[in-house]
Amino acid sequence: MSGARRAAAVAAPPVPKASELASRVREEARMLGFELIGVARPEPSAHLRFYERWLAEGRHGGMAYLARPEAVARRADLRRTLATVRSVVVVAMGYHTEPDPDDPPDPTRGVIARYARGRDYHRVIKRRLLALLERVAAHARCPVAGRVYVDTGPLLERELGQRAGLGWFGKNTMLIHPRRGSWHFLGALLLDLDLEPDPPFTADHCGNCSRCLDACPTGALLGRDSSGAPVMDATRCISYLTIEHRGPIPSELRPAIGNRVYGCDICQEVCPFNSSKFVQLTPERDYRADWRDAPDRPGPSTELPGTESPPLVELMRMTREEWDVFSRGSAIRRVGYAGFKRNVAVAIGNWLAAVEEPPPEAVAALRNVLEEEEPLVREHAAWALGRAGG
Repeated sequence: MSGARRAAAVAAPPVPKASELASRVREEARMLGFELIGVARPEPSAHLRFYERWLAEGRHGGMAYLARPEAVARRADLRRTLATVRSVVVVAMGYHTEPDPDDPPDPTRGVIARYARGRDYHRVIKRRLLALLERVAAHARCPVAGRVYVDTGPLLERELGQRAGLGWFGKNTMLIHPRRGSWHFLGALLLDLDLEPDPPFTADHCGNCSRCLDACPTGALLGRDSSGAPVMDATRCISYLTIEHRGPIPSELRPAIGNRVYGCDICQEVCPFNSSKFVQLTPERDYRADWRDAPDRPGPSTELPGTESPPLVELMRMTREEWDVFSRGSAIRRVGYAGFKRNVAVAIGNWLAAVEEPPPEAVAALRNVLEEEEPLVREHAAWALGRAGG
C-alpha cells in the first residue's frame, strides 16, 4: 500500500458501534417529531400462522391484496423486501386530539376518524422517515440501503412495533403503549445496518378488561384466540365498511354505523390507556400543522365543510369538483367520491330514523342524489329515505 493510501486509511473514521448508532437514530427521530422509537431484528414473523388462518376464514373481506401469495411471503420474511436488511427502526407519531365536542353526538353532523382530520399521514411520515434515512447514513459514514413503509407495504407493522418494545397487542388489535396509548401512526425503516435492538414488549396490560369488545357496535372484535392473538372480523368493522369496502354496506349493519362517515374510533375512545390520565394531546405542530401548511392543500373555503363534525347535509350536497377540493391531500380521498356519498347517505338515514319529523333539507339532499350516476349512491340514498318512511 502506498503512503498516501495508508494515510487515508488511517485517517478514515471508524464506523460507529451498533449501540452508538441506535442512540443517534433515536435522537434524530425525536428531532423529526416521532414520539416513540424502537429497533427490532428482522426475524421471520411469529404471527404468520395466525395471519394465514385469519385470511383463510375470510376475515379480511374484500381486501384481496392482503392475501396475495407474494404479499404474504413478504410479510413473513422482511428479506423478501430488502435482501440485506439487518435492522428495523419502528417509529410512532401521535394524533391524540380533543374528543368530539358533541356529547351526546349530534346526529346531524358526520364523524370522521381522528387520524383523517388532517394531512394524509402517509405523506407526512414517509417524508420524515426518508429524512431519517439520510441522517442515519451520515452518522454511519458508509453507504446505507433502506426502505421506508407507512401502512402501505407488505409489513406487519404492529408486530414489528411489539418486537421493538413500543407496546402490546390490545384486544382491539391496536398497538398500545402503557404511557402513550394507541393514538399514534406507525412507520418502519428497514436498514442494511446493524443497530442495537430494543427488548420486545412482552407484557399484556389488557387483563380482564373488555370495554372495546363491549363497545363495538357491529361486534367486529372477537376477543383473543387460543394463542392469545386478538381477532377482528374486518367485514363487520365500521372502518372497513366505510373505507376499504367498495360495494353496498350490508343493510343489517347500517344502523350500527350511526353518523360515522369515515372510519371509527370507538374501540380506542373507550380504552382506559387512552384516557387523559395516561395520554397527552398531540401538539398542533405535528401532522395537523403540516396539513394547514401543505402546498397541495386548497385555500380556506367558506363553501365547503371541514373535517371536524361536518354537517351531513353539506357533505351530501358536494359535487364531484367540490369533493376533489375537500379531499385533496387527505386520507379521506382513499374512499372515493361514491364511497363517501354512500357513507353520508347511511348517516343521514340513521339521523332520519331518530327524529319524528324528517328535516326537509335532509330529505331534499337525499332526493337530489337519487339522480346521481352512481348506483351505489342511489341505492343508499333510497334506503335512507325509507328510514324516514319516505
